[in-house]
Amino acid sequence: MTVLLMTLSALGVVVLFGALVFYLVRIIEALESIGGSSPRGYSHGTSYLSKIAFGLRAIEKETSHLGLEVTRLNEGLTQAAGGLKSIDGHLVRTIEAAGRQGEEE
Repeated sequence: MTVLLMTLSALGVVVLFGALVFYLVRIIEALESIGGSSPRGYSHGTSYLSKIAFGLRAIEKETSHLGLEVTRLNEGLTQAAGGLKSIDGHLVRTIEAAGRQGEEE
């Protein structure tokens, strides 16, 4: 009886590991179709992930100069904001003066 239970246990372990290997191979195949890496580490270039990576590198290259331009833009906008505040102050004083002139008449 003991030998039968040991044999069934060993057979169960073999079946378990066989199923584990089978499904791991299927998972790896599915991930390779998405990620594009082969077992030797070479990229296929036709997978979704490699296309996304290519697009992101292109976007990074095309937008790399924006950092300096945004800094210049912020400086210009800061100066424009100061000018607009000055204009606002002048307009407020003009409106107040026109209001006082209208009251005097």
